[in-house]
Amino acid sequence: MADTTRPNVLLVLTDQERHDLVAPDGVPVETEAIDGLAADGVRFSHAFTPISICSSARASLLTGLYPHNHGILNNVHEPDAVRTDLAETTPTFGTALREAGYRNAYVGKWHVGRTETPEDFGFDYVGGGDDHHDAHLESGFESYQRDYGVDPEAVEPRDPVYATFGDSRDLLGGTLPIPAEATRSAFNAELTVRRLEQLADGEDPFFHRVDFQGPHHPYLVPEPYASMYDPAALDPWPSDAETFDGKPQVQANYRGYRGVEELDREEWDRLRTLYMGFMHHIDDQIGRILAKLDALGIAENTLVVHASDHGDFTGGHRQWNKGPFMYDDTYRIPLVVRGPGVAGEGRVCDDPVSLMDLMPTFLEAAEEAVPEGLDARSLWPALRNDSDREMRDAVFGEYHGDEMGLYSQRMVRTERYKYVFNAPDIDELYDLDADPAELQNLVDHPDYRDVRSRLREQLAEWMQETGDPIAQFTARHLRGS
Repeated sequence: MADTTRPNVLLVLTDQERHDLVAPDGVPVETEAIDGLAADGVRFSHAFTPISICSSARASLLTGLYPHNHGILNNVHEPDAVRTDLAETTPTFGTALREAGYRNAYVGKWHVGRTETPEDFGFDYVGGGDDHHDAHLESGFESYQRDYGVDPEAVEPRDPVYATFGDSRDLLGGTLPIPAEATRSAFNAELTVRRLEQLADGEDPFFHRVDFQGPHHPYLVPEPYASMYDPAALDPWPSDAETFDGKPQVQANYRGYRGVEELDREEWDRLRTLYMGFMHHIDDQIGRILAKLDALGIAENTLVVHASDHGDFTGGHRQWNKGPFMYDDTYRIPLVVRGPGVAGEGRVCDDPVSLMDLMPTFLEAAEEAVPEGLDARSLWPALRNDSDREMRDAVFGEYHGDEMGLYSQRMVRTERYKYVFNAPDIDELYDLDADPAELQNLVDHPDYRDVRSRLREQLAEWMQETGDPIAQFTARHLRGS
């Protein structure tokens, strides 16, 4: 007899999806499937990633720990990786759910370990990884494309946009001249649909995770999605007005490092519409997966979660990709939950929450004990809409550098304010009520002296309480004024 006391769980994770792609007042992208989840469940308006780097954020999701506690501080596939794999003794929700009798499956991007795989953390790996991040995993994508008459080695994007580095250049986006059904996003959806058909007949509950590689750049988008949004119709984004006045020098430097200094407005707008089309395409694949849940008759007992590891600049603050910037463009993420036990039907929850909070949330759904010592907390009080729930008054973030070099940052964000500690440069303070685009750094403004002192103290306390290894060196600075 099937276990219906514990829900199935479907986690749909995207890669570098901005929070405002699915916000009602955000970027005008059509996301019918995700909007449907929100209409039947809960959308968290203030969800954040603990770090805006893929491997580190994904490890925090898996462990419920801040990066300085799980040790994956930057991307594991890069030569400057501080640590390339999680410690075998680190508790993860995958291992805990497998031990609790869940049938775990994993599709798509992994990027948590250079040698470790989802199999090491309680998942059956189905396929769909990409060679750039997960060369040690079997993908199956190339043979899938050939079934659609596509030669993977002969695909060249039309109307490409490049970043330039002297005589070299990197592809940022373009139109993919293949059927939409032959993309990696469609492949990951197909693998998920097939796996759900197998999982639906079992007696034990399942946990299925599908990690789409988009809308991460390069934005390679098939038709009709590549032409779905008109660059000429795009309004400027508020943060396009960035001047870098009063900001850390690295922000201006990074434009050269990313090779985007020479991009003109037309190229930026084309990249933005490709990004939007990419997300539209992914949403259609999510729709296929949700339709399969309905067709199999298991939607009612399946907890569905949509989130992203972190956001994407896409030209915001005149930047590309991500880096040593703690703006909401990359630290604020989408988070939507629907399913049994969720008090939803279109509710918007403004509680400050973190991506890593999903780890104990999944364990509580499975009626499993949550390990001691986590930095995360379960979302279930907010999902149930408990009136007496304890809410955070702030969320925290960190950054340790990527390809350009190590660069320590820490962040505290309240509902109204954000304070960023930049170890090698000027700190940042933003009044998000007055300046939601985070254009004016108020760290030295006399009218904000008390706010600055309060947030610095709050950040110092968090660093010490969570065992941040640089706390001993920064406490004097943070408490100095």
